[in-house]
Amino acid sequence: SGSSDPYCVVKVDNEVVARTATVWKSLNPFWGEEITLHLPHGFHSLTIYVLDEDAIGQDDVIGKVLLSHQQILAKPQGIDSWLSLAPVNPDQEVQGEIHLELRVPERGHPRVLRCHLIKARDLAPRDPSGTSDPFGRVSCCGHTLETAVIKKTRFPHWDEVLEFELPEGELGEAVLSVEVWDWDVVGKNDFLGRVEFFLDTLCPGPTRGWFQLLPFPSTTEDHGGQLGALRLAVRLLEDTVLPPHHYQPLIQLLTEPILCPAQSPKSTALAVLEEVTSGESRQDVATKLVKIFLGQGLTVPLLDYLTTRELARTTDPNTLFRSNSLASKSMEQFMKVVGLPYLHEVLKPVLNRIFEEKKYVELDPSKMELSRGRRISFKRSLSETQVRESSLELLKGYLGDIVDAIVGSVDRCPLPMRVAFKQLRRRVEERFPLAQHEEVQYFSISGFLFLRFFAPAVLTPKLFRLREQHAEPGTGRTLLLLAK
Repeated sequence: SGSSDPYCVVKVDNEVVARTATVWKSLNPFWGEEITLHLPHGFHSLTIYVLDEDAIGQDDVIGKVLLSHQQILAKPQGIDSWLSLAPVNPDQEVQGEIHLELRVPERGHPRVLRCHLIKARDLAPRDPSGTSDPFGRVSCCGHTLETAVIKKTRFPHWDEVLEFELPEGELGEAVLSVEVWDWDVVGKNDFLGRVEFFLDTLCPGPTRGWFQLLPFPSTTEDHGGQLGALRLAVRLLEDTVLPPHHYQPLIQLLTEPILCPAQSPKSTALAVLEEVTSGESRQDVATKLVKIFLGQGLTVPLLDYLTTRELARTTDPNTLFRSNSLASKSMEQFMKVVGLPYLHEVLKPVLNRIFEEKKYVELDPSKMELSRGRRISFKRSLSETQVRESSLELLKGYLGDIVDAIVGSVDRCPLPMRVAFKQLRRRVEERFPLAQHEEVQYFSISGFLFLRFFAPAVLTPKLFRLREQHAEPGTGRTLLLLAK
């Protein structure tokens, strides 16, 4: 059809840890998915594969982006850019570790290198059965030896010692290469990974341990973006979590202006935090503040404190809570944490119907596909006016159902949200008491409840866990018009 059905798979050291939704019939997919991974300290790489989902047969691999641990660590502020997709070569897709013991004698004649292949673990499956038939191949100084083949396993146990007689004199650039292969009855054997050692760097005593299997050095040319590119934002955070009592001084400092409001509002820790927080880190700070104050049972007083400070700085009621301030971000995060089950209860029935019906909706004449009017009328294609009228009628119907569901859900709205909005309304009324500003108290609430809660969930249900998959382009357009 000239398009793809792309999705992404995320691997850490070749272990699949996450998968995005499939975006149907698109060469320019938008996922917008944020994935948080808890990684082991010694991880080596993060790889994102882009695949094309097929209804019949195996999904096609389009390409991949590989980021090493070192590459991610080198950018403390995170990586946020377009990265070209690289082709996927089976010989590069290795995984697992091998347990070895190496012994190089310091002197003696002849000098014999002993390579003890003990076992391997988590090897890549190369056979249809989901296993492999691994054997080890060791090369040194022009000689090659192999272990026995262990059938149908990804965790072979060889326990074999292979010995090599070393040449006299200095070892120089001599290399010991240990490779693992999958034995096949028919056709060539499949590569499973390798590890190399320079003999002059090995200690005279035994060198023993688990070693990560690596691919052959890549000879792949840069395809210059021919396979496409992936926009990624990746950031590595390394946190050390201490016992709870270590955090008490910080919690006391943060909650002091809430519990002891007599203190000057400009000199509190929260006020200073708000002043020094940059726009790009405000979301993170707001998320952590909400979690801390939820744990203390003080989230509603926190929101009251932050919104009161913002009200004091606002002179034009039309700009109230329009910026991504700490108050706005904290209220947004609070609604997501407290109100997600409520959001599902209210919106899910209507959104499910929109996804199932797949009605064609379009109001912009420049975007109309009149031939698709056959979905509305099987008799003939419709005119622009007919498509617009039909679309308007559908949108009014969907929107009416959404508004009715929201308005009829007052009793189910979580109590903390209702208390927070009641406080907000009172504070706005105190700040703008004139009759001409009577509606501001309602706009301030709807700015949060609709613009930052219900509308984003209608626009991208997948990100609010309302749907398992992203909308197809037609349904996505309907959701966009409804959200607007």
